[in-house]
Amino acid sequence: MRRVPKAMAALGMAALVMATLSWTGCARHPSKEQLQRLEETKQAALAAEQQLAQCQQQKADLEKQVKAKQDELQKVRAEKAAVQSRLQGM
Repeated sequence: MRRVPKAMAALGMAALVMATLSWTGCARHPSKEQLQRLEETKQAALAAEQQLAQCQQQKADLEKQVKAKQDELQKVRAEKAAVQSRLQGM
């Protein structure tokens, strides 16, 4: 069995794609259904982007709260160590 050169295979695939496109027909303008689906997709993308922005803001707020709590914890630990050292000195 002979092997088909890559160039011939690529040419055959291109011909197959062109034939498929000619059978399905290419419309000059999108249909109303396609425009409606496009608009729905745009709206969904905008909603997802807004939700992402809200989630990122919420994450930033929570990270600030965690940082504040960690700072407070460190201060309390330092105060506890100072009190314990004063008690041991008595």
